[in-house]
Amino acid sequence: MVYLKKLLGLLFFAFMALALWQCAKRGSPSGGPKDVTPPELIRAEPANFTTNFKAEKIRLYFDELIKLEDVQNQLVVSPPFKNPAEITPMGAPSKYIEVVIKDTLRENTTYTINFGQSIVDNNEGNPNSFLSYVFSTGDYLDSLTVSGAVKDAVNRKADEFISVMLYELDSTYNDSTIYKEPPLYITNTGDSLPLFELRNLKAGKYALFGLKDVNKNNMFDQGQDKIGFIEDTIIIPTDSIYLLNLFREQLNYKTSVPSLVAKNKIIFGYQGDYRNMNIETLTSLPDSVKTTILKERDKDTLNYWFTPTDLDSINFIVQNEKAQVLDTFTVKIRELPIDSLKLTASISGKLNFEDTFSVLSNTPIVALDTSNISLNISDSIPATYTYELDTLKNKIDFAFELEPNQKYSFSFLPGAITDFFGVQNDTLDYNLSTGSFADYGNLRMVLGGAVTFPVIVQLTNEKGEVKREIFASESQIFEFNNLDPGNYIARVVLDGNGNGKMDTGNYLEKIQPEKVSYYPGVIEIRANWEKEETFILSN
Repeated sequence: MVYLKKLLGLLFFAFMALALWQCAKRGSPSGGPKDVTPPELIRAEPANFTTNFKAEKIRLYFDELIKLEDVQNQLVVSPPFKNPAEITPMGAPSKYIEVVIKDTLRENTTYTINFGQSIVDNNEGNPNSFLSYVFSTGDYLDSLTVSGAVKDAVNRKADEFISVMLYELDSTYNDSTIYKEPPLYITNTGDSLPLFELRNLKAGKYALFGLKDVNKNNMFDQGQDKIGFIEDTIIIPTDSIYLLNLFREQLNYKTSVPSLVAKNKIIFGYQGDYRNMNIETLTSLPDSVKTTILKERDKDTLNYWFTPTDLDSINFIVQNEKAQVLDTFTVKIRELPIDSLKLTASISGKLNFEDTFSVLSNTPIVALDTSNISLNISDSIPATYTYELDTLKNKIDFAFELEPNQKYSFSFLPGAITDFFGVQNDTLDYNLSTGSFADYGNLRMVLGGAVTFPVIVQLTNEKGEVKREIFASESQIFEFNNLDPGNYIARVVLDGNGNGKMDTGNYLEKIQPEKVSYYPGVIEIRANWEKEETFILSN
């Protein structure tokens, strides 16, 4: 009997051990369902929506451990503090946030501290979305609102964290205020939807702006920031919904200090519009010194070329009559290597049917001897070509008939090209080839709806880089032939001044950017495709 009891005891023990082993084998406990609840504000000191506020610090208490993330982008104080508040704890988990105010607050003003989505729980990162703490230094809280949306004048999608600002139209306000002073009220659009709402406003007349505020100083910096503005006065209260169209202004004209970069070259950097920029020498140059000025391709630089001289320095006067700017500079001449003729081809290898073959020079081209230039097909058959010397871009464009699946070779013998200094090229050979028409696709586009001519119809890649464009002053079918296979974005620029380019706006001149409309969706082009799309523009 004793033996039986021991056997039963051992069997029971073995059974329990097996059961426990099976439980262990299945894995560790899951810990329950995932926490998806954001932290909740349980109290504030002083209380939220306090009037006659006189405190120097604010504490917000939550029902769980929280931490702050991306506070620089997310936090918005309206009206802005001149001296940023001290916010703690930064990075460390805590059950409260403390805001220490470093400013003297305005009298009879309602303040809003909006934390965006910066307050998240410590474990799962669930945000308390757009928590606001509101207080007034007066007897009551202002409660009016202004709302709307932002868009980008050029890009399909607006930037994130656009600051939306209201300036009060009082006796101190003028057009230059946004460059020097922060606004009375401010909010931002966050990082998802391009919508805004300014809350806790007082009645009055205001100017409304949007800024991509790069250095976060709540003021407009033309060199860095995009701007959008509403031309009409905003009268609050209002039921209107506003749309801010953000653009980057062309920079105001300014020249930089010139620099000697070669024995025969001085560069004059600038920003803005160079077309009215005039460079003259105050120093009397010897008759043996010849000069010419040429813009650097794709750079905001004018190159002042000169034949070498023994002068120690040259004095310049740089004037822009339109901008009413005059500058004087002295450039010291020192021993440097000379810039000599170098030629490059715009295309090497495969030549697409819509491409232009060009030869580009680093020094100014002055002459072309076609007797030293030959074009051959299939290495031996002479072919004809025409050319155009583009003195603005310092290149030679060649035009010739292209055939599919063909090889072309350009040969430049010595003396074919002569530059400003009398230097000529060495022997150069450029080999090119075409593919088949079946390698490409064709797109026909018809415009409809609210079209006003002239227009520019552009095809870009998905990065926004322009691949093709057609200017039209009257209605037509837009033919984009021999496109590389891929995805394209189509957009139409309503070219109001008919200058054939997309023009931006100007805040001080109260000019809005030219309207740009995007075709909905992506246009896929495949090899050997013929495709037609109708683009209906809306008002």
